[in-house]
Amino acid sequence: MNDAATRGAKRIAVAYLATPGGDDALAVGAQIARSLGAHLDLCMVLPLDRPILAPLPQQERQDILSENATHWLKHAEATIPDDLTVETHISFHESIAEGLIAQCEALGAEAIVVGGSGGGLVGSLSLGSVVNELVHSSPIPLVISPRGARYQKNLRVREVTCAMGTRSGAHVLLDTALQACQRAKAPLRLVSLVSFDPIPGGDDDQSARERAAIHAQQSLETAKLILPLDFPVTSIVAEGPTIEAAVNKLDWHEGDIIMVGSSRLAQPRRLFLGSTAAKMLRVLQVPMVVIPKEEANRD
Repeated sequence: MNDAATRGAKRIAVAYLATPGGDDALAVGAQIARSLGAHLDLCMVLPLDRPILAPLPQQERQDILSENATHWLKHAEATIPDDLTVETHISFHESIAEGLIAQCEALGAEAIVVGGSGGGLVGSLSLGSVVNELVHSSPIPLVISPRGARYQKNLRVREVTCAMGTRSGAHVLLDTALQACQRAKAPLRLVSLVSFDPIPGGDDDQSARERAAIHAQQSLETAKLILPLDFPVTSIVAEGPTIEAAVNKLDWHEGDIIMVGSSRLAQPRRLFLGSTAAKMLRVLQVPMVVIPKEEANRD
């Protein structure tokens, strides 16, 4: 579907594959698009070279791949409820990740939703090679879908959790989470994670607790100043011997999502999955949204 009337609309892009992971991404993308009042774009980027088709002329190879992709996208589109506006897109690129970024930037997508069940990490969220490249380079917020998300029943986002850090740039994550909550009309939960892993030169346990409690309260006060009066927002400090244990102490429900910032190693306007977020991925069963460093917020 390509309607001129959809131009200028808010958009959520799904990096689709005809796989269980692709169906997980489709379900999460539809949920987020519905919650934000956005259109849904199903994107497929095809490789320019496939060894099995190498003997054929390039145009014939592309025609065969396009025909298959069109079939997969039509089938995927047919599973999406009628309340969402959907468009499908096919392109070719030497790098699937670079092609997805180019396609989504051209669309003006607010986020790219990917399937997380590609191998590479143990748990409900794992990374394939394309997703792994995206989590270390995308200029667009990336939503990593957990394995099995295609079975969810919640049509909308239930609650947004924002994992707050103390590094420079944390305000960008908070600002983005505040905007998302207001658009989705979903409660906001601010979380400060405290791990008691021994870190050379790090705080002792009590100092870490105190610093996290102060930071959580400051984040809550900032959020209340920005959000409308009586908007549901809470803050909590979750602690444990490891980051994974701290995350597991939190209550999670179907329809929840968590937002995290990028590592300090990220280039400006690029995201980079940090070590803490990577640990969280091992145990999370909800979608994770990774925000690029110094991402320009969108209304």
